[in-house]
Amino acid sequence: MNNNKNKYEAIKGEELILKYKLREPLVDIDNPGLLILLHGVGSNENGLFDMAELLPADMIIVSVRAPYTLRPNSYAWFDVQFSSGTSIINPEQAEKSRTVLNMFVNQLTERFQVNMQQIYIGGFSQGGIMAYSVGLTFPQKFAGIFSLSGRLLKEVRPLIKASDEINKLRVFIAHGTDDKVLSVNYALEARAYLQALGVNAEYHEYPIAHSIEQQELDDLNKWLLK
Repeated sequence: MNNNKNKYEAIKGEELILKYKLREPLVDIDNPGLLILLHGVGSNENGLFDMAELLPADMIIVSVRAPYTLRPNSYAWFDVQFSSGTSIINPEQAEKSRTVLNMFVNQLTERFQVNMQQIYIGGFSQGGIMAYSVGLTFPQKFAGIFSLSGRLLKEVRPLIKASDEINKLRVFIAHGTDDKVLSVNYALEARAYLQALGVNAEYHEYPIAHSIEQQELDDLNKWLLK
């Protein structure tokens, strides 16, 4: 990869609308795929970056920092409060993050020579929520989306339209059956919604809490490599 190193070093994050960490392709390739990782609430661009080494070698992997600061090194895509077993979101912030992420994807594809037919977006928890929000409302930009322990916001559903583009989307849903933060019912609900749209999502459950485990990463990697 040394011969092509400068291609990926040109942009460090300050020039784009969001901060990020980048893993170059691990193989020599002219037009790599692009995989965008979105962390959960309270984390940062380092949160999912460790899993980058376990994901396909022929892709640029970008781990993104959410725009709203909670405290030093702790960020969110939108504010969320938990009350009586339900989560109440800040819909204005969620919509702003959806718009900003769409712009960020545009910036990435302008900066890097990527295979425009192999762009994926996904994340964990609130990052998985945002992957649904961006991927399902701008389906023409993505080959696939994945949500790990996430949910599909009811506020976004009016923006999702049945189309040939959305029917071509590949979707990976994974959730822990012991998740006390976001119930596995959210994953089942998202799968049912997508099936009604004509999207055939690959669905996995694991006997875990609100976390990511190795088998889940293995299944995600297999899905990406298909």
